[in-house]
Amino acid sequence: MRLMDVLVLEAAGILAALIHFQMPLTEIAPIHTVLLHFCSALAFLVFPQLGIYASWRGRSLPDLFLRAAGAWGVVVLTGLFFSFLIHHVGHVSRLWLFYWYAIGCAGLVAMRGAAYTVLRFMRQKGLNAKRVVIVGYGTTGQELHRRALALDWAGYDVKAVHIEPEDEQLLADPKVARIHTMKEINDYVVANRVHEIWITLPLTASPKLQELKYILRNTLVDIRWVPDILGLQMLTNKMSNFLGFPVVDLNQPVSAGVNGIVKEVFDRVFAFVTLVMLAPLFLVLAVLIKRSSPGPVFFRQPRLGLNGKPFMVYKFRTMKVHQEHNVVTQATKNDPRITSIGGFLRRTSLDELPQFINVLQGDMSVVGPRPHALQHNELYKDLLETYMLRHRVKPGITGWAQIHGYRGETDTVDKMAKRVQFDLHYIQHWSLWMDIRIIAWTAFRGWTGANAY
Repeated sequence: MRLMDVLVLEAAGILAALIHFQMPLTEIAPIHTVLLHFCSALAFLVFPQLGIYASWRGRSLPDLFLRAAGAWGVVVLTGLFFSFLIHHVGHVSRLWLFYWYAIGCAGLVAMRGAAYTVLRFMRQKGLNAKRVVIVGYGTTGQELHRRALALDWAGYDVKAVHIEPEDEQLLADPKVARIHTMKEINDYVVANRVHEIWITLPLTASPKLQELKYILRNTLVDIRWVPDILGLQMLTNKMSNFLGFPVVDLNQPVSAGVNGIVKEVFDRVFAFVTLVMLAPLFLVLAVLIKRSSPGPVFFRQPRLGLNGKPFMVYKFRTMKVHQEHNVVTQATKNDPRITSIGGFLRRTSLDELPQFINVLQGDMSVVGPRPHALQHNELYKDLLETYMLRHRVKPGITGWAQIHGYRGETDTVDKMAKRVQFDLHYIQHWSLWMDIRIIAWTAFRGWTGANAY
């Protein structure tokens, strides 16, 4: 791969000269030929240090492409600096340099794409597979096993599992060997030429981890530890200094700090512009709601906001005025409480529009986890381990869960668990671009979900 990269970059430089100068590289200023060979040789030496040739197995292909393009950019800039040091930077054609970088990037990406495709095909046919032993078969171990089977293109073949006798019923595949004691792991690895060991023991199994570390001290294969942190979905691995100690912020959302300021400004401006533009629609809907049944235009209900701070959420009223008697009953299909115009507002999500007022007041965000009734928070915070982590950010009018169909009635714990899973994914992977995508999806395609009544 290193030699192929050098050939690709050399060819890219020659092609760039033909495109820009319409003549061979040897017939233009000599600095271009010097840069061509200098940067190609530099790439041969530098690319390995930048992780370009690390194993792609199980990793993101776009990340691989971006890493290659970034490494090539570093080499080109170094070459430009070299030409400055030898006082020939003024003779370098900037346009040729740009063409060379662009064509080089395309060549590096194309070559890796082709190699990746070939390897993926081979692994799907059972070739080029890595034999794996999983140590621990809890939630994380089972999920890793499932993914290894489902993602056959990654090329991982789970050959054995170290599992406690009382948990054997969790492993249904008879083709996978059982290793009952940790002392047997090293012997199995050597006898079966295993390539990797995946340790999925939880953080609470510290004595076992220490024992395993000693047992595997002479095991000459790749060992990966995948700690059981599924219960800590907000783990960001952000390190900071606290009272002179290195600390890990376990539940600091990505949208904190400077990112939070950017999101706040975007929310307020977007909400103000939206309210001004939708003022005529608000007036029409207010008249229709008043005509449909007696009562106020807006429905107000307490919700939990950022870090559990209560606030009153606004919606267009879609039901007849009634008393809940301290119990919130979710709307169901053909619910008799829903007014004629209310059914339309709920199906189209127009009843949520007044929440732009909440955004302007700073209690909500345009995009974020949907705020639930207080009674639902009390119910699900004890049933779902990560439920309350949703409140580490401001609730939103629309969200990642809603555009994927998880909205409306949540009459089972599984439905709520799925919604929470999508909410936590959003919190962990937030970006302004992600917010814009969610808003665009909501605006042009609306919220989906057959369970929205």
